[in-house]
Amino acid sequence: MQGFVDTILPLSSLGFFLAILVPLTGALVRVRAHYNPKGVQLDPEPEGDVQPHTGPVMYSFFGMLKRVYRIEGWSGLYKGLMPTMLPVLSTLIITAFLVTFLDNKQLRPHGAYAALQTGALGIRAITTPHKLPYLNARYSLRIILTSTERQRPWILYLTPGLLAAHVLHSAYTGLGLRYIRQLLLPEITSGILTRSEDIFMVKLGIFFGTALLSTIILAPLEVAIIRLAIQPNHAVPKLDSISQEADGNAEETVEYSGADEDVIRLRTEREPYTGLIDCLKRITDEEGWGALYRAWWWTMLGTLGVAFS
Repeated sequence: MQGFVDTILPLSSLGFFLAILVPLTGALVRVRAHYNPKGVQLDPEPEGDVQPHTGPVMYSFFGMLKRVYRIEGWSGLYKGLMPTMLPVLSTLIITAFLVTFLDNKQLRPHGAYAALQTGALGIRAITTPHKLPYLNARYSLRIILTSTERQRPWILYLTPGLLAAHVLHSAYTGLGLRYIRQLLLPEITSGILTRSEDIFMVKLGIFFGTALLSTIILAPLEVAIIRLAIQPNHAVPKLDSISQEADGNAEETVEYSGADEDVIRLRTEREPYTGLIDCLKRITDEEGWGALYRAWWWTMLGTLGVAFS
C-alpha cells in the first residue's frame, strides 16, 4: 500500500512538473541551438560577397524565455509539450507498476542524469518557427521532418555523429558518474548513512569536484546533440530543405500572429556537419568556444543532482 501511495504522488504532480519543465527545456534547447556566427561570414554563392551577421544575438537562458514569450506567446513556451510528456509519462507509469506490484524500491533509478527530457522529435518541435498543434501529430511531423525522414524515419537517428554523441554522453553519465557515485557514496545509494561524518563529507566533496569537472565534457556533447538533431536529412544532401520539401509539404503552415521575426537562427541552410568531431570543430570555428558551454550551469546542476538522486 505504501508503495502505491509513493507512486501516486509523482503521477498526480505530473502536470505541475511539465508546466515548469517544458518552458525551461524549451529555453535550453533554443539557447544551445541558436546559430550565432562571430564577425562576418562569406556568402557561399560564387560571388563570395561578405555578409554581416543579422538576426538575434542570444546567450542568456532567461533572456530566451522572455524572447519566446514576446514573439510566440504561451503556446511558444509549451512547444514540445507532447514529445516531452510521452516519455516522462511512460516512465512514471512503468515505475508505478513495478514498485506497486513488485514492491521493490530498488527498481527506481538511482544516480541517473539525463541531459534533456525530450528526444530528436522534441528538439525539432521546439526549434521550428512554425506553430504546431498539440493533437495533430500528422501535421506536426510534416512540418518538423523532411520528406526523406518521413519515408524512412530511422534515418533521423542515423544523422552523422548524433548516435556517437548520445552513446558517449550516456556512457559517461550512466556508467562513469554512476560508478564513481556508488564507489564514493555507498551510504546514499543504500539509504543508510554511517557515523563517519568526516569521511563522508570528504568523499562527498570529491564527488562534487568530479561532477563539476564533468561539465567540461558533458556540456559540449549536449550542445552537439541538439545541433545534430535539428540537422535535416535529405536523399540528396546538396539540395536545400525548401526545394526538397516542395513536393512533400503541400499543407500550408501556420505562423504566429504578429511575429515578424524568428526566435532563433538555425544553421540548417549552411554546409551540414559531417560528424561529432566536425560539429564541435565547426561550432568553435564559427561561433567560438563559448557556444559549446551555453547554459553550462544546467549541466552542472544535473551532474551534482546525481549525488542525491
